[in-house]
Order: sequence, then structure tokens, then C-alpha cells
Amino acid sequence: MLIIAIVCFGVLVGGLAQLALGVPFREVSWPTAVAVGLLGSLVGGLLVSLLAGDGLALRPTGLIGSIAGAVLVSLVWQQIQQRRAS
Repeated sequence: MLIIAIVCFGVLVGGLAQLALGVPFREVSWPTAVAVGLLGSLVGGLLVSLLAGDGLALRPTGLIGSIAGAVLVSLVWQQIQQRRAS
């Protein structure tokens, strides 16, 4: 059950990150959203939670960090894709 919840959270965070970067809802790449959401959530959420002193508890700082991390990972992914295309 926990794995399903983590994947669902990754989809949500990755989709929000792509929408925050201006991707229209119908053009969101959901496999990329899962990958970006999980990786960004791991990096951003963990980093912000630990810096805020919340530890590994589920707190708003970790959720905000997850979204911020997913946006950063999505930006890096877009830059990599643009360099490959040119």
C-alpha cells in the first residue's frame, strides 16, 4: 500500500511541477511526471525537511520541498532534452 501511495504522490507532484513550468494539462508527459515527481520529492522533500529540522516526519515543509525539487528536476530534464534535440 505504501508503494502505491508513493507512486501516486510522485504523479501528483510531477504533474504539478510540469504545470508550474507552463506545460498545458493535455501535454503533460505522465511517465516523465512520475520520474520527476519521485526524484524531486526524494531530493527536495528530504533536503528541506532535514534543513527545517522536521526530520523524516510528514510536514508541510517537506511537501513544499517536494514540489520545489520536482520543478528543479523538471527544469534540468527540459535542458537535457533541448541539448539532445540541437
